[in-house]
Amino acid sequence: MGVLDPFKDAFRAASLDVSFYNEIEFDRAYTPRAFLVVLVGWTAIGIGNFLVEVEWATAAGILWSALAGTVGWVVWSALALVIGTRVFKGTADMGQMLRVLGFAQVPLVIGVVPGLDLVGYAWALVASVFAVREGLDFTTPRALATVAIGWAAVGAMVLVVLWLLR
Repeated sequence: MGVLDPFKDAFRAASLDVSFYNEIEFDRAYTPRAFLVVLVGWTAIGIGNFLVEVEWATAAGILWSALAGTVGWVVWSALALVIGTRVFKGTADMGQMLRVLGFAQVPLVIGVVPGLDLVGYAWALVASVFAVREGLDFTTPRALATVAIGWAAVGAMVLVVLWLLR
């Protein structure tokens, strides 16, 4: 692996390169890299919030963002797997979903720039549709439905957690 390979991978993922998602789907060497992408992306979101002095944005808030984002990635991957395989009859395993959905979060890195976090979220959502479609080996409408149902479920879980933490 060359020095620039991680940057090339990130660029390919962010540019919605379908062949990249197909390459990493079965390559277990990309699982730790996907974890790193998630960690860096959510840390960037935390730093961006810190820079604009969001109420909870402290050094601990940056760590919380990284931790919550990582847990969210695992939960999101599991939900997408269950919805995609049980409801829409796709084929994948948890490792495949972790890899493709991990790299779909590359756009979150731009959240380090105050005000661009929403762009990063939207871009990552679009990338998730590509990732789910390729990871589960099915059609775009099924990928859109899987992502919509999954994000609604994750959103509901986040609201419950926030309500419990208040």
